[in-house]
Amino acid sequence: MNLEQARFNMIEQQIRPWDVLNTGVLELLAVVRRENFVPPEHRALAFVDTEVPLRSSSGGAECMLAPKVEARLLQELDVRKHEHVLEIGAGSGYMAALLAHKAQHVTTLEIDRALARFARANLERAGMMNVDVIEADGSVPLPGEGPYDVILLSGSVAEVPAALLAQLKDGGRLAAIVGHEPVMRALLMTRRGAVDGVERRVLFDTVAQRLRNFPEPPRFRF
Repeated sequence: MNLEQARFNMIEQQIRPWDVLNTGVLELLAVVRRENFVPPEHRALAFVDTEVPLRSSSGGAECMLAPKVEARLLQELDVRKHEHVLEIGAGSGYMAALLAHKAQHVTTLEIDRALARFARANLERAGMMNVDVIEADGSVPLPGEGPYDVILLSGSVAEVPAALLAQLKDGGRLAAIVGHEPVMRALLMTRRGAVDGVERRVLFDTVAQRLRNFPEPPRFRF
């Protein structure tokens, strides 16, 4: 496989057509080597328009988000160099690496022990010194941590808990994939003052694997 040609094709054929036009984001996708964050047995999928399976200790269905979804979320969050970021769902560490290039510091939580080790090793190998990988349940706020400028949920939830929005600074942004199959929506939430003062903007429709332990409110049945 010609990796550079595959990377170029990913950016030009998948990511640009998905309205990812920010020059800084596109340049970053060309620099951070996605193939180095993919399990060796799935390296051929590194630049394919699909989710990439990850080897978790639970044997669950954890995976990397599709490249165009990662890129669009990164663009919409518009992370700045002075900002502190919380990611829930480290996975392979790839999204944390992208965020770390744009932020002052990234804390990424991963509930699965094997994936936390995998992400930490990938980030260390990539020389990312401003990322902390913490083995923790992201559905429960870490005591004494936050508030954050940016929060990213790298997976889907039925709804975003108020306790998570409370970890945002005033003016902070949270991106999450919310809803139920067959259609979920990526949302960008911006906190304005009180926790219930949140602006919500729909970004796009997609589907992603669930993050563990987040509440699943009963769905209406007719």
